[in-house]
Amino acid sequence: MPLLAHPLLRLALSPVYLAQGLSVRHRAARLPEAAGPRAGSTGSGPLLRLLVLGDSSAAGVGVAQQDAALAGRLSATLAAGFTVQWRLHARTGATTVDTLETLRRLDAVPFDAAVVALGVNDVARQVPLRRWLARQQELAELLQARFGVRRAYLSGVPPMGRFPLLPQPLRVMLGARAEVFDAALAGFAAGQPRLRHLPFDAAALDPALMAEDGFHPGPEIYRLWAEHLAAAIRADFAPPPPREGDAGP
Repeated sequence: MPLLAHPLLRLALSPVYLAQGLSVRHRAARLPEAAGPRAGSTGSGPLLRLLVLGDSSAAGVGVAQQDAALAGRLSATLAAGFTVQWRLHARTGATTVDTLETLRRLDAVPFDAAVVALGVNDVARQVPLRRWLARQQELAELLQARFGVRRAYLSGVPPMGRFPLLPQPLRVMLGARAEVFDAALAGFAAGQPRLRHLPFDAAALDPALMAEDGFHPGPEIYRLWAEHLAAAIRADFAPPPPREGDAGP
């Protein structure tokens, strides 16, 4: 465990973290969620029913319109090979337990694939790791049982230690916690064939490419993120090529 992720050290520094955290929460809430449709259909080819869930990053904070955010970029990228029927359920500040509550209120319509972008708010709010993993398990089970999701893609917890908005020592502490959470998420998904953990590419998190608040993705990060997810989804859902002799002369 990284030193600053240790519970005793976090407790000793808690007054500093609390003051810095309140300041960061106020400053990070300045940007609105992306405007535009949160559901649609696009493309041609085999049907792919796609559900996107998560927090402010899934909601598109950092760009003006949904077509430049994660769900819009992802559906547009997949449209080259699929008829994508997509829906987005995400909001600023959402934790995993918030998303569970949202899912329980939704109509039980079927989806083939779900993309989940959660973890930053659980880390920031000091949710215990064991509790967070239990909620991730609840989420996975609910997606499969209630919505028929065949494969859920768990976006890695981003490297919060590289967020320019975060002051020190809060940045180091949250960065260390985010690393612990992401490693645990990878281990959790590894044992479940219907789950895939897709680590966040830390090399792509150039602070210059982030939104003006220094906390949320900018347009280029959303594009790279969507392409990474699209490649994984294509690999799982693209129909196999026809075998020799299947087609007529």
